Amino acid sequence: MKIIGVRLDDGSVHVARLAGPGSAELLAPLERFWADPQAHLAPEATATAVVLLDDVEQVPPVLPGAKVLCIGLNYLKHVEEGSYSADGVPPFPTLFARWTSSLSVDGATVPVPANEPGVDWEGEIVAYVGRTLVDAGPDEALDAVVGYSVFNDLTSRTAQKLTSQWILGKNGDRSGPLGPLVPASEVGDLRDGLRVTTRVNGETVQDGRTDQMVYTVGETLSLVSRTMTLRPGDLLATGTPSGVGYSRTPPWLLTPGDVVEVDVERLGVLRTPVVGNEARHAHGHAHDDVPATSAEATR
Repeated sequence: MKIIGVRLDDGSVHVARLAGPGSAELLAPLERFWADPQAHLAPEATATAVVLLDDVEQVPPVLPGAKVLCIGLNYLKHVEEGSYSADGVPPFPTLFARWTSSLSVDGATVPVPANEPGVDWEGEIVAYVGRTLVDAGPDEALDAVVGYSVFNDLTSRTAQKLTSQWILGKNGDRSGPLGPLVPASEVGDLRDGLRVTTRVNGETVQDGRTDQMVYTVGETLSLVSRTMTLRPGDLLATGTPSGVGYSRTPPWLLTPGDVVEVDVERLGVLRTPVVGNEARHAHGHAHDDVPATSAEATR
């Protein structure tokens, strides 16, 4: 099962289940879905209508007020390759945040910001929280995960390196494309080692496995829940394997015309074309922060 968000002509956002070629079944309005995600993700969940993907705008199935938490430096080899390698493995997860407005969808373009020579790829996986967590243990926190998506944490490295805080470089317009949500019951435990591969113009640049993570999903959500309450619909991006562009000699960044793909076992392929900064000035409608994608890209 693959779950997406769609915006209808009346502006309302619904969560939908991909069905036949070019179509999706509406499951519930966004807020209603996240009020009881487990029920709506059950195989027997009843669709309310069928829509053609060409007739709707695809958007992330994410609540506007959701927390988007991200782990940096969460694969051993990625720690070793970067400018933070001298510090060694961090004693706790290195967490930063994204705004939901930075998220986009499969097939949507990402612009290179004006002050950047390019953007860097970071193929990874996002976990979706399905119920409220307060002071949760690792097992309870992991059990609360209802699904996973492929994610690309596309990064503006110049902005990221301006200060010790990473938020600016991690929130470029449309720089957080998400693939469809796949129920956790179909994905299994990331500790079993799902393969995460990133390709640029067909060339493999990252190839890791999720059992190489320093901090697991359950451990990290548990840690967060001791300070802030996690609620249904919150997201955790789990970090990227080694092979990012800025650490290469010479550095290799994505520029207009490049296409980056993140391919994760059991989750699918997320495809993102890169365009120039002028795309940031050419917004033609009110919802360009979560742009539509073509039906062909969704398939």
